[in-house]
Amino acid sequence: MPKPKQPSSISSPLFPLGDFVATPAALNLLQGHGINPLLLIGRHIQGDWGNLHGDDCTANDAAVTLGHRILSSYSVGEKDRVWIITEHDRSSTCILLPSEY
Repeated sequence: MPKPKQPSSISSPLFPLGDFVATPAALNLLQGHGINPLLLIGRHIQGDWGNLHGDDCTANDAAVTLGHRILSSYSVGEKDRVWIITEHDRSSTCILLPSEY
């Protein structure tokens, strides 16, 4: 009989989220594609910045320690995306559509 898989370890978040909010439009888009917003939040706080270019990823990496705003961008379906933004003071994190920024 095969040995059961051990649960994967979850490392500590890189930064606090503060208050967590999301716009109705972002939640509707995610729901329409069957995506749990908490999965994206999990990626965000672990340093998976989604679909950002190298310079933006480097800026986010520095922002974690310097206390600047952190932005992640995740594709939803073929043409849409959502952003997750954690404020510089870590008071709040928001999931929104780019058009809502």
